[in-house]
Amino acid sequence: MHISYEFLHYGAIAASIVISSISVGIGEGLVSWGAMSAMDRQPTARDDVRQVAIIGMTLVETVAILGLIISIILLNNDISTYTIFSYYSEIGIIAAMGITGLVIGLASAFPAQAACHAVARQPFFAHRISAFMLITQVLIQTPMISAFLVSLFIQGQAGSVVTMSDSLRLIASGLCVGIGSIGPAIGLSSFAQAAVTSLGKNTRAYNKLLTFTFISEALIETPIIFCLIIAIILLFMISRTNMQDIDGIIFLAAGLCTGFGTLGAGTSSGKTAAMACTQIGENPDAYHVISRTSIIAQTLIETMVLYTVLLSLLMILLR
Repeated sequence: MHISYEFLHYGAIAASIVISSISVGIGEGLVSWGAMSAMDRQPTARDDVRQVAIIGMTLVETVAILGLIISIILLNNDISTYTIFSYYSEIGIIAAMGITGLVIGLASAFPAQAACHAVARQPFFAHRISAFMLITQVLIQTPMISAFLVSLFIQGQAGSVVTMSDSLRLIASGLCVGIGSIGPAIGLSSFAQAAVTSLGKNTRAYNKLLTFTFISEALIETPIIFCLIIAIILLFMISRTNMQDIDGIIFLAAGLCTGFGTLGAGTSSGKTAAMACTQIGENPDAYHVISRTSIIAQTLIETMVLYTVLLSLLMILLR
């Protein structure tokens, strides 16, 4: 039985890097495929396409690097003082790094793939397309940073966990960020891909698309910020003294409530902004009407997450 508990610890070490590596490998393959297709379409732009592809693949690989860092930190942990519940707590790391890494590794590849095709269409605009892709990919990495931070805090607290309720508290924080990253990641990827594609079709829309990108991606990222807030509350603002068995179930329900509550909002907000980008690229003169309509729609969509956050807070604070 002791071996099975240690399996959770080494499973967390392996999962943090293995799942991310699978996702990154597929993502880099998609970027490479996009680059080859773009070079075949426009051979004279092969150097610019290659440069964009390399930059894009480098950013995709960031996901695996963060996973490797967590794995190394866990590998250096002193588990001699671990209890059974300490091992259980590391399931939260598997959830945070595994789920988030799987989604972000794939999501960050699509704007890079679109950038390769955009450069093939507009080779003289390659530097701006590359910079635009860089901005969108960096913003897509935000959920991964949240998962990385939460995993560090779980790792730091795992050694002192002595009850099942406390263990479920840490698992809930990891699940909240891990599941909560899925919707925003899909939304950010859909939007970034549409924005880069629109830029490749109409370079005159660059300034308008750039402004719209910062506003829209901030709105699309809002759900993961709410998830991070709930995760932090679970990690630091919960008294670990005199907890009952039911408290662990409440923590788990609160984390899952906010995590799953972001799926629809993050995805829908990204799809809405992506369609607006396509329209701005086709008709830049209608930017103000299109952007205003999209932002209003996205704001209304994001309010859905507030309901789940409010319920999670009530469960945690009024338990």
